[in-house]
Amino acid sequence: MTHRDKIQCLLAEAGPTYAAEAGIKLADTPAPLYRLLVLSVLLSTRIKAAIAVDAARELKAAGLGTAVAMKNATWQQRVDALGRAHYKRYDEQTATALGEGAQVVLDSYGGDLRRLREAANGEFRTLAAGLRKVPRLGPVGVDIFAREVQAVWPEFRPHLDGKALRGAEKLGLPTEPGRLAKLVGGDRLAALAAALVRVTLERDLADRVT
Repeated sequence: MTHRDKIQCLLAEAGPTYAAEAGIKLADTPAPLYRLLVLSVLLSTRIKAAIAVDAARELKAAGLGTAVAMKNATWQQRVDALGRAHYKRYDEQTATALGEGAQVVLDSYGGDLRRLREAANGEFRTLAAGLRKVPRLGPVGVDIFAREVQAVWPEFRPHLDGKALRGAEKLGLPTEPGRLAKLVGGDRLAALAAALVRVTLERDLADRVT
């Protein structure tokens, strides 16, 4: 099986991005970018990815899909939405962080993360520094955001972090981001990154692919 064959099998088996799983139609517009930021915060916690994805869906269903709406919601509304997704262990702390994070996004970027993109000007370090202003968004969350946002912010391609590259190693694929990127089109890099992370997290996925 060639590298390209493995990647095709991987994408067929585990290709949707986490944003897509959360019902986010990612585009370079304020609302979906903010929802991706929230999803990145939720996925940063030591909790099953499926629960974090469900929590992102519940927050949107509760009308909390923008920084303004998240800020104006009560703490209890945020807790209740997280609870409906069984995001229980961290619901209270996360509800507080989401409110504070929304305020940061409004204060720093006017609720529009495209301003962060402009400020970063293609430099990942600047992007990461801006993202880390958001409570509970550390290096892990920054990588999650960057892996997904490269679908619509091509200047940050390829973003294949350590977790994705460990998945590539398990599959016998190249572990250099540039080489991996050449095996897929740029518009599929975010899906590849998500799939490789799943290889790292799910014990039997590599066997199913190969």
